[in-house]
Amino acid sequence: MRANGWTELYDWHIDRASNTPIFRQIYLQARAAILSRTFSAGAKLPSTRELASRLRVARASVVAAYEQLFAEGYLSGKIGSGTYVSFDLPEPVDRCAPNNGTPRNRKRRTYRGRALAIREFPEASLQDNDRPFNTGRTLVDARTLAIWRTLTGRCLRAFGDRELMYSDPRGSTDLRKAICEYLQVARAVQCTPDQIIVTSGTQQGIDIAIRVLLRPDDEVWVEDPGYPLTQHALAMAGVKLRPIPVDAQGINVRAAMKAAPRAAAAVVTPSHQFPTGVVLSMARRLELLTWARETGGWIIEDDYASEFRYSGRPLASLQGLDDCERVIYFGTLNKTLFPGLRIGYAVVPPPLLKAFTNARCLMDRQPPTLQQAVLAEFMQEGHLAAHVRRLRLAYRDQRDLLVAELSRCARAYLTVQAPDQGMYLVANLRQGLRDIDVEAAARRNGLVVRAMSPLYKKATPRSALMLGFSGYARQRILPAAASLGRVLRMQAA
Repeated sequence: MRANGWTELYDWHIDRASNTPIFRQIYLQARAAILSRTFSAGAKLPSTRELASRLRVARASVVAAYEQLFAEGYLSGKIGSGTYVSFDLPEPVDRCAPNNGTPRNRKRRTYRGRALAIREFPEASLQDNDRPFNTGRTLVDARTLAIWRTLTGRCLRAFGDRELMYSDPRGSTDLRKAICEYLQVARAVQCTPDQIIVTSGTQQGIDIAIRVLLRPDDEVWVEDPGYPLTQHALAMAGVKLRPIPVDAQGINVRAAMKAAPRAAAAVVTPSHQFPTGVVLSMARRLELLTWARETGGWIIEDDYASEFRYSGRPLASLQGLDDCERVIYFGTLNKTLFPGLRIGYAVVPPPLLKAFTNARCLMDRQPPTLQQAVLAEFMQEGHLAAHVRRLRLAYRDQRDLLVAELSRCARAYLTVQAPDQGMYLVANLRQGLRDIDVEAAARRNGLVVRAMSPLYKKATPRSALMLGFSGYARQRILPAAASLGRVLRMQAA
């Protein structure tokens, strides 16, 4: 790799009066310099020891910043033997004018939704099944449950006439402020409370986006394999799905541009691709943003389960890199806390905010007042952060237990690795075993496992199982894994 001296001359600095942690200040400075090409591809960064000495900070802060930059694809090499700006990042593009959601010399589209009859989809009947290893399950520990009950009583006692009336369709001011602060710190999202719209979950948010942004016969990129409920919602709206293959770097943006260069939107899960679990590489992220800027396409970012990363800090959002207001960001607290909460959120670019708010109002007027009040206090008092920290440890333990037990009792039939993030793992079946057959046999034996091959559209399917581990205590995981081993033995016989 080539090196230059610009990083040595860079004005590294620390604001010791800031509330932003020191490691994050270093991370943000380096990221901004890389994206602006102040640090060119291949440029060598100062060693962690050198930079710590220059800034008069603990070396651990610099190491933490570098590790996050490595995880997100900005850097290559190895800490301790030379750290360099990655060569994989594409060339920068011209930035758009502030608050301008359309490319130059192109007329802004107008969008109209269309109501279609709702079709059934097979996943609905399985959502409330608590048998191992169903996906999307959560644990609520005794501490969180006790706090939630206390806050619910407190909020209910404080309710007056105002809380019982109609309110802002976007959600309460207190909750939108709490969500905004949380996303800025935890997910590097660029937003203000006014841009937050409270939804019942990610699926409702995406449904609003479809109504506002898309017309029948619009082309939309979807990941292949991808999340079937989102694809069902798109199909019901009459849009043309363009399945785009997913590889080790995430959705293949170049293949997408070749297949449908003028697509109206791309729906992606960049931080933890569903179902493969891969992370969209930094090069692909920038390619995707470039496409959106140049064509006027929209990017719908589904950031599900982003809180549960088990090695290193959560990766920054794609929305945080967007400087032309082309990304609509969706997340949910239903998986962070519990599915019965029914609260998610959308971060909407200002030019689209009025249309999204009106669509939200037309769908079900406003979110529930009591749940919003309880959740706002839960977040403001720091309980959500503590809850996530506890569950990361619990879910990591459950993940490791399941991986170890499957490796012990079923290694002849599958291969499995512990995922760095998420609430389920992927087990690849040996050649000759069909995942749909194993899924059916497992269900007859009291287990819910999900075959991956039906999630593919055009790409070559892989025979694998998705096994949820997040919602099951240790005492349920061991016998369930042993039972799955027996099912596999019978299927292989």
